[in-house]
Amino acid sequence: MKITTIGLGYIGFSTAVLFAKQGHEVVGVDVNKHIVERLSRGTVHLEEPGLQELYREVLAVGEFSVSQKPCTSDAFIIAVPTPNKDDTYKSCDLSYVVAAVKSVIPHLEKGNLLIIESTIAPRTMEDVVQPMIQAAGFTVGVDVYLAHCPERVLPGNIAYELVHNPRIIGGVTPACTEKVKRLYATVVQGALISATASEAELSKLMENTFRDVNIALANELVKIGGDLQIDALKVIEMANNHPRVNLHAPGPGVGGHCLAVDPYFVAAAVPNLSPLIQTARAINTSMPDYVVALTEKLMRDAPTKKIAVFGLTYKGNIDDTRESPAMEIVSLLEAQGYDVAKYDSHVAGGISTMEEACAGSSLILVLTDHAEFIDIAKGVTAKMALPRLLDTKNSVKTTAADVLYMDFGNVHLYTQTREIASI
Repeated sequence: MKITTIGLGYIGFSTAVLFAKQGHEVVGVDVNKHIVERLSRGTVHLEEPGLQELYREVLAVGEFSVSQKPCTSDAFIIAVPTPNKDDTYKSCDLSYVVAAVKSVIPHLEKGNLLIIESTIAPRTMEDVVQPMIQAAGFTVGVDVYLAHCPERVLPGNIAYELVHNPRIIGGVTPACTEKVKRLYATVVQGALISATASEAELSKLMENTFRDVNIALANELVKIGGDLQIDALKVIEMANNHPRVNLHAPGPGVGGHCLAVDPYFVAAAVPNLSPLIQTARAINTSMPDYVVALTEKLMRDAPTKKIAVFGLTYKGNIDDTRESPAMEIVSLLEAQGYDVAKYDSHVAGGISTMEEACAGSSLILVLTDHAEFIDIAKGVTAKMALPRLLDTKNSVKTTAADVLYMDFGNVHLYTQTREIASI
């Protein structure tokens, strides 16, 4: 089958490569000419384990090509961004999806499959995409088979999870579901779950909303523990010994293309019925300010204004800075006049070594749980003006003996928490 995949980000490109790996003829489409040019040279533009090797394989057998425009195909998979709008509830911006569908319509033929993998607001398939296809003269479920098939993957393990995780196939009609299931069955080894398009949309959103709400509970507990002078991390550890309790890990905020974005789509659809979701979002978006307030307290009597920030991505061991709370914290600290030395080996443009970042600094802020931060050697911190470390990810296991280690469980011992707990 010939498949055109529109949008060559983490999901779209990985999906396209895996379909090509199974013998489908795949055309990868992206409007970004730099991405197309780089892929044309055989070089992957994303940091994702195993993806370069897979891409090299499919290129070698001629199953993959790239373009800036779609072409006639048997199936079209759309995996373009869906950011938040700048409105009251940060609703779903469908402009990229709509533009992608419009670009496909001139190439549609009877029997084609049109699949939206992008994360979208509830009822988008029925209320937005289906009318566009019908206006072009096609009957959905008879002429063109339309479905929403959201991804469920962990960055850093995308190639494996796209194949082995269960996949929801949300057809606009039952016939759409069955047709699209046959296509995904050629790649996916996990269960293929039949659903309506609207069920698939809301399921994807609630999977990420569940995690966002539970992280918010942990983050709120951190603030409570700080105010009451109780080790919140120890509380979480003990509570999780209960057979039916699983408190999530707190952190400096929530980032990425899913958890920091998707809950707003639900809240915007029914703002009067989603107070819990909106409150959780407010808690998690407050965490960068909370971290900055802690930092200001710790730096009050510091010998220098320099802070070494370890990690800029929204999660460990990837290069993705989308919606990263670390980036927001850096901006806030710089606005306060601090000299922020940024180190992240996964992101271009920062300090080249941890030692250089730490030299002359009065605090290390660990904002991302990269593997290289688990053990921080003595040489890294030897030239600090004041050897202290605040680990907002609870991920650092060893440091030099002279480094004061702080985390969300004990930082209240070194700050006046009652002045900052209201943030």
